[in-house]
Amino acid sequence: MLESIYLSLGTNLGDRSLNLLKARDHLLPEVITLQASSVYATPPWGYEDQPEFLNQVIEVRTNLVPQALLTRLKAIETEMGREKTFRYGPRLIDLDILFYGQQVIESDPLQIPHMRLQERAFVLVPLQEIAPDFIHPVLGETITDLVSKLPDVADMRRL
Repeated sequence: MLESIYLSLGTNLGDRSLNLLKARDHLLPEVITLQASSVYATPPWGYEDQPEFLNQVIEVRTNLVPQALLTRLKAIETEMGREKTFRYGPRLIDLDILFYGQQVIESDPLQIPHMRLQERAFVLVPLQEIAPDFIHPVLGETITDLVSKLPDVADMRRL
């Protein structure tokens, strides 16, 4: 049986809704979306002087191993026109692996579970929508438990 894999998608440049749709289309055929959260409008995180983001989390299936999946996600970002700026800066598309089943991987450049996701409402709130009982393999807490600890959940708007 293939593992549940959760990816986050974020964008704050250009036609943001279209960017999310295009990113999901670019995943095919290697990566199949099983379910998708609603889209959330969220304030920027880390660097605040930029447009608000649209964020979404999807559950996918793939035969790609984690490193190959990361390589594919970075290729999609490039194919869609993402340009390197600065840490937490504006971006046309951002694709990240949140969880790859219960695997824990700590290598450069791959960290699964995604580091600091437990601090980020823009990831956890959409994830809670599709996987509320998923247990973080390192923290041992459900996504719902992690969301309940966040101070900035009210800053998000479900679209």
